[in-house]
Amino acid sequence: MSEPALFQPLTLRGLTLKNRVVVSPMCQYSAVDGVANDWHFVHLGRFAIGGAGTVFVEATGVEARGRISHGDMGLYNDEQQAALARIAAFVKSQGAVPAIQLAHAGRKASTHRPWQGGASITPENALPGEPPWTTVAPSALPFDEGWHTPHALTLEEIAELKEAWASSTRRALAAGFEIVEVHAAHGYLLTEFLSPISNQRTDAYGGDLAGRMRLLLEVVEVVRAVWPEDRPVFVRISAVDGTEGGWSLEDSLVLARELKARGVDVVDCSSGGLSPSMATLNRPAPGYQVPYAEALRKEVKLATMAVGLILDAAQAEAILQSGQADLVALGRALLVDPNWTQTAKAALAPEQAGDATWPPAVGYAVKRLYDLRKRAQGEKK
Repeated sequence: MSEPALFQPLTLRGLTLKNRVVVSPMCQYSAVDGVANDWHFVHLGRFAIGGAGTVFVEATGVEARGRISHGDMGLYNDEQQAALARIAAFVKSQGAVPAIQLAHAGRKASTHRPWQGGASITPENALPGEPPWTTVAPSALPFDEGWHTPHALTLEEIAELKEAWASSTRRALAAGFEIVEVHAAHGYLLTEFLSPISNQRTDAYGGDLAGRMRLLLEVVEVVRAVWPEDRPVFVRISAVDGTEGGWSLEDSLVLARELKARGVDVVDCSSGGLSPSMATLNRPAPGYQVPYAEALRKEVKLATMAVGLILDAAQAEAILQSGQADLVALGRALLVDPNWTQTAKAALAPEQAGDATWPPAVGYAVKRLYDLRKRAQGEKK
């Protein structure tokens, strides 16, 4: 039998991913002063043990004010770099590709952790040792009622931000990561520059589509200049705002062509996040974002990654078999089952379940479980 598409390798520049399963960046809100700890080591390491081809570290701030909360990771000092290097080394030792998403939360920063309510931090509701900080954005427009009014970035501050991205990219390389992704989705800083709803600037970084794309494209250029030629660069975008008058799929097609011209290898297609309502995106169904990945892949001839309620092996396989995307990224499904990749192989290619590509202890357990299920099904018949 032929190898399922989900388990076929993919070569991007000089890097070969052993399969098409990607662990999506998932914020844990569990860092201290931006430093990863044992929670992150176990959280990410178990996905590598479970067989995923690529393991992404969560959205990681390029500067302290770019973190969403006090619990978010950063990559702007030596201590943060050393902690991430330990994680990257372990992920790689298990045969997975260590990857990192570099981010800036913009006007959606300085918030409490989700289980603390997720609201903006104020002097009145701040927890001990966790004060609010000044947020930044293209324009002085708050995310929603009751949120901070951000500081509108000056041209000098924009230049400093680009250098922050370059510096974090250098640190990511030194820490041993093999893929870097620029986070330009979900209503965070680079998304805020892209959308006409949040960007009301009248200088070179606002106005028409070219002006609103300028900062993201310049960030990609500085990242690509630092990142080795033989390693891929990804960009995550919100393919649509889902809000009337906002960023559209047609805008994303234009942007994807510009990203491709600047050496981006994969566009990671998400959506929404700019507005609390998310308008048309407020009732997501399984695979609801896959059509965005398909449109960019077919129209721009650029590799894409599909993400968003991809839940089971058959669904993931169908996305790849039909040419809708080159990679599938999972979040919730992997949180529920860190060995999802192995159980998916047992479902799609049972003769290969528990083969030598898995860590022996886990691979044996998966094969044994499959055999027991098969026997039980036979007895029921």
